[in-house]
Amino acid sequence: MLLILHLPILAHMNRKKFIAATATLAAAPFLQLSAKEVSDIKAIIPPYLKKGDMIGITAPAGYMTREAIIPAATLLQQWGFKIRVGYTIGKRNYTFGGTDSERLEDLQLMLDDPQVKAIMCARGGYGSVRLVDQLNWNKFKENPKWIIGFSDITVLHAHIHKNSGIATIHSKMCNSFPDVWDSASLLQKQTIESIYKALTGEKMEYKAPASDYNRTGKAKGLLVGGNLKTLESLAGSASDITTEGKLLFVEDTGEYLYSVDRMFWNLKRSHKLSGLAGLIVGGIKVKQDDPAEYFGQTIYDIISEKVKEYNYPVCFDFPVGHQIDNFALKCGTVHELNVLQNGTTLASV
Repeated sequence: MLLILHLPILAHMNRKKFIAATATLAAAPFLQLSAKEVSDIKAIIPPYLKKGDMIGITAPAGYMTREAIIPAATLLQQWGFKIRVGYTIGKRNYTFGGTDSERLEDLQLMLDDPQVKAIMCARGGYGSVRLVDQLNWNKFKENPKWIIGFSDITVLHAHIHKNSGIATIHSKMCNSFPDVWDSASLLQKQTIESIYKALTGEKMEYKAPASDYNRTGKAKGLLVGGNLKTLESLAGSASDITTEGKLLFVEDTGEYLYSVDRMFWNLKRSHKLSGLAGLIVGGIKVKQDDPAEYFGQTIYDIISEKVKEYNYPVCFDFPVGHQIDNFALKCGTVHELNVLQNGTTLASV
């Protein structure tokens, strides 16, 4: 039986007053840290989940119907977790899961509720950046919890890492759970099960195939990154991550080759590539060039060109991104990258 708990709307505070109060609190956001201070942060690991803990589901970006979250909610309950569905699930305001104020309130309630031990975002799309500066993170910092998602949710991963050092989970979301578990492929099941492993504190270790474009080597550092286009859009903002001494992973979809080239020039010119411990390139799906605008380089060429002057390990074709083999990664925690001639291993430490 599927039991879904709903977040209550605050009876003592109407929505307009709630948003006004949140805006006032958000006027004093996370303390902005220098690059050195951020690099010195020791990862803050939220408590790992145990049976009976509650996971909240909300839509800070794109919309999702109530019916569409049932496969995810059902499996999470089978894993032994309670589920609380935010009221933005089933709401729609054009492409968004409700208005900005509705999505802000729903996410804020879950960040503040001590009963919610993890928050799974329903899907990506677009919209998190419209909320991130208005959120008040004080209670989240006092009682950290896992934020789960990828793509547009890179905004939250980056902002949290930049301003607090609290670990988050980059992984598939509700819209990626199979409708019928028994009919899903083994690979799809493994990627979904990796979320459970991340939430419950199991050691994470992934392998990637060998590539002629890989650069061998071994490195250790905090794992940061996410969607390439989103990371580029955060440059110069309060959510802009630093990469010095860290392992950076990137993925993307639906971009032209020239756009990927431009984004990597952005990383290079903003010095996000020069001081890395290592670079991990996940799936990058590109649009076909217009015949009149043929770019002439592959993804491998574009990235290899930007990092050729550095000597850290580089891994291509890592199983993360807008694809079936999108495994859960614990952002903001220490990992070890080992790129060998016969393949790559990334393991949490």
